[in-house]
Amino acid sequence: MLRVATGVALQEQARSARPDCIVIAGPLPDLDDVEACRALRKQGLITPSTPIVLVTATPATRERRLAGLRAGGWDHLAVPLDADELLLKLDAYMQAKEDADQVRQRAFVDEVSGLYSARGVERRARELVADAWRRHAALACVMLAVDAQPETAPDVRTRDTGVRHHVASLLRDRGRTSDAIGWWDGVQFAVLAPATGAEGAAQLAQRLSQAIETSPQPQPKGAPPLSLDVHAGYEAIHDVHATPVEPETLLARATSALRQAVAEPGGARIRAYSTHGGG
Repeated sequence: MLRVATGVALQEQARSARPDCIVIAGPLPDLDDVEACRALRKQGLITPSTPIVLVTATPATRERRLAGLRAGGWDHLAVPLDADELLLKLDAYMQAKEDADQVRQRAFVDEVSGLYSARGVERRARELVADAWRRHAALACVMLAVDAQPETAPDVRTRDTGVRHHVASLLRDRGRTSDAIGWWDGVQFAVLAPATGAEGAAQLAQRLSQAIETSPQPQPKGAPPLSLDVHAGYEAIHDVHATPVEPETLLARATSALRQAVAEPGGARIRAYSTHGGG
């Protein structure tokens, strides 16, 4: 259990601790309780299923209770509290959160690779962009496309599934713990890299590409070992607060750079996003 005394401390702890439940007791010295609840929801500091309970020293008016619910609160209680009732409610709320989180986690994880799914990548992009904006920090997105040769493997679907699993294992082993790595589409992968500028993104793309291409190559049953070729595209923002970017735009720019790299045989295999379409 963590206790804080101000709205600022509440937001900081919510971001770092990822609580199972939050109880806001009365107006805080620097922030109204309803506004504190709204800030937690709006800024994405907690998951949508995290219960927030507002507690006031006196019974709240109907308008105040409705305002708390509209701000994302789950309940609005007044002192004196029935301890048994409160504990039973909190237990039920946290069980509901756990169930919702498990469903959400399954939707955000790709079953084949064990990495984030495309939906999971989009969700992490929203979270990381919001965090980088608050911290005036850098953020990069690297997209990787893996081309498996020969294309005449006996079972293309089985081949691609095997490649997906193989590359996912490499990315988990070689990626940084701070990075969010996901399967994007086909045999394409996305890496969201916090606190990473353009130079770091280029180095990350180079390192991961080399790891994939130089690793022992997968071998489909009844076929020779595959040869994996990698192209990469990336976009990096030096300071997300100074140069705001939407999460969808960050992903789209990295994808555009990747397409440019793939579309030019013999050209640069790693491309930075450019408004002119080049690297």
